[in-house]
Amino acid sequence: MKKKILAAVTAFFCFLAPFSVCAEESSGLQLQSKSAILMDQATGTVMYENNSHEAMPLASVTKVMTLLLIYEANADGKFAWTDTVQVSDHAAAMGGSQVFLEPGETQTAADMTKCIAIASANDAAVAMAEFVAGSEEAFVQKMNARAKELGMNDTVFVNACGLDAEGHVSSAYDIAVMSRELMHGFPEIKEYTTTWMDTITHKTRKGESEFGLTNTNKLIKWYEGATGLKTGSTSKALYCLSGTAERNSLGLVAVVMAAPDFKIRFQEVMKLFDYGFANYTIEKGYPVGQDMGIIPVEKGMKESVNALVKDEISVLMSKDSNGEWETKTELLPLVKAPIAQGAKVGEMIYTLDGKEAGRTDLIASEAVEKASVHMILQRMVKLWC
Repeated sequence: MKKKILAAVTAFFCFLAPFSVCAEESSGLQLQSKSAILMDQATGTVMYENNSHEAMPLASVTKVMTLLLIYEANADGKFAWTDTVQVSDHAAAMGGSQVFLEPGETQTAADMTKCIAIASANDAAVAMAEFVAGSEEAFVQKMNARAKELGMNDTVFVNACGLDAEGHVSSAYDIAVMSRELMHGFPEIKEYTTTWMDTITHKTRKGESEFGLTNTNKLIKWYEGATGLKTGSTSKALYCLSGTAERNSLGLVAVVMAAPDFKIRFQEVMKLFDYGFANYTIEKGYPVGQDMGIIPVEKGMKESVNALVKDEISVLMSKDSNGEWETKTELLPLVKAPIAQGAKVGEMIYTLDGKEAGRTDLIASEAVEKASVHMILQRMVKLWC
């Protein structure tokens, strides 16, 4: 049994339901934005919220979902970042925030994605939507299906870029959920979301020309530890922002919607970050692959197998109270061969003040085949001798 006395415990939350919420009232935060939320990236715990489930226009923050589907399609092997993407008439006609792609122009999938993440390019977003799904309409169907999978019950997408459209809405909570999913699943996106300036090369019939990209997210210049993520503004949505930041292993997602002006959205996200970093810390359990013991193997080519931690558990801790964290290892007394590498052989259970805060499987470190008759006989002879 391992005990740690740690500085602080939030209200109990369940790691087995990563989007479960422990909302916390805080009278110290007075925000002008119509809706706001602060969420822990590791656990999905809500540290602060105000009107976080009201559905309203989200402008280019829509592109968080667009980027998530792009990265998931790449991870599924549906395209390579070096693949060529051709711009359609429809994509080139988007207007709004854009990088002025021309019909018939080609860019790599990587450069298109860079334009979305850095410059919030509507034309690049629609071009990638068509590339991934065949049409923007088909891509939007995928956006809404993925939103349902993530439990984003306040959200309906109508397009892939976030231009004002009837019924195109989300909530601060839902935006935080998809932002967390993107940052947690594809941390490599920070290569783009932390880049202040970059370029692409336009390739058209008229020749090649460089075009400058400047990040729309001023947080990466104004806030220490900022890692992203996405701005948005239209006449209906006003000023929105999904911001992400990391300090001392604590990652935060802060979302504001319908802020009254350009600067206030950044100021209020920074205020939320300050609140989170000042009041919370993250404590991590045993790392993935940690050896937690040996289990005998019956009739195996090897007589035992090591039990390893499958997943690292993160525990969000409040800094203003005391709590006791305990870990308990439960191993099978015996396993029978054959056993596959990664097979479950036990569990590691974490508790805070006697309440379960999370658990992870313990898995076999290697495969163990069933022993031959000859080997079993050799072992029996050794026992007799």
